[in-house]
Amino acid sequence: MRILVQKFGGTSLSSPKARELVISHIRRELNENYNIVVVVSAMGRRGEPYATDTLLEWIATNGNALPAREKDLLLCCGEIISATTLCSLLESAGISSTVLTGAQAGFETDDQYGNARIVNVRPERIIEEFKDHKVIIVTGFQGQTISGDFTTLGRGGSDTTATALGAALHAEMVDIYTDVNGVLTADPRIVEDARPLTHVSYAEICNMAYQGAKVIHPRAVEIAMQAQIPVRIRSTFSENEGTLVTHPEGIRDVQTGVLDRLVTGIAYVSNVTQITVDCGNDSNNLQLKVFKSMAENSISVDFINVTPTGAVYTVFDQDSERAITSLQALGLRPKSLAGCAKVSVIGGGINGVPGIMAKIVESLSEQNIQILQSADSNTTIWVLVKKEDMVQSLRSLHSKFELNR
Repeated sequence: MRILVQKFGGTSLSSPKARELVISHIRRELNENYNIVVVVSAMGRRGEPYATDTLLEWIATNGNALPAREKDLLLCCGEIISATTLCSLLESAGISSTVLTGAQAGFETDDQYGNARIVNVRPERIIEEFKDHKVIIVTGFQGQTISGDFTTLGRGGSDTTATALGAALHAEMVDIYTDVNGVLTADPRIVEDARPLTHVSYAEICNMAYQGAKVIHPRAVEIAMQAQIPVRIRSTFSENEGTLVTHPEGIRDVQTGVLDRLVTGIAYVSNVTQITVDCGNDSNNLQLKVFKSMAENSISVDFINVTPTGAVYTVFDQDSERAITSLQALGLRPKSLAGCAKVSVIGGGINGVPGIMAKIVESLSEQNIQILQSADSNTTIWVLVKKEDMVQSLRSLHSKFELNR
């Protein structure tokens, strides 16, 4: 059985015209003799009737006291509406289909409502339904606890649903349809000459997703990488095949010419605050207290540099006041710098190559941009800059590494 998983996001389902294009993508793959699992998100974005953010706003204006379990029950409605709408349209187009909720599709999760983790996927019901239908529509973003309660998988959860099903069903491919034509070398709203990438590795796209590129959720990439399921990121509004995400060997199999790029893309995360803590002579004990305090206050920390005398790290701007207050409660005198941006240079070819950091420093120095902090990994180098320097940093680095070519 040839199985293809297609995931359609909210903008892909938000208008009659978009839904017609969704049906055409499904029909095209049916003509290639695939059995298709279609994963859907809630229709539209904030302000549109069935979007997830609209449902959350509805609760906010009606008591704003819904418990987490019941909130997940409500949020599952958006995907159910999308799935049943698409089913009706497919049936009217002569395409036999059926709808399964996340639970019916076999998603078993823990009970961390709002951000549940997948414990197991049992796709037997999907396989059984293929006896009567060529298209199985699954509500993304949701699962069910062992006790039978609805759960949601957190932001980007429909991407996670799609790749988890791809892995469980041993699909040939997972196609993630969005409103952009694949992965670009940078955010085109900021870098005008950003260009599309035909191929990226799992590690590269995962780092791009973690560092601010919103084309696919990093949890979804990690699942696909573990199962070695290829993923294509495509546009609903184009027939272009978009960007193929696979392992480096798979890229070499399909890439024409020589694959020898050092840097794949530039990404960013804005609105972060840098916090500097001087722990003095009692550094080991106080460093532990610093990060335990952040954890106890549910404050996510990033860009961490620990030194013998203290620590430097970042938090989101909206968490900075709580972070400072909690540190002051420990008797510390932290320094903070709000309004920063984390800029990332990402590429599978970075590791072990001399001169990459020198080019970054040169590029930013030429623009009189101060580097506030830096760090690196096998595939990524990060620099922290002031937010007012972010746009110029992205454009300058994109040009320095010739990503517009």
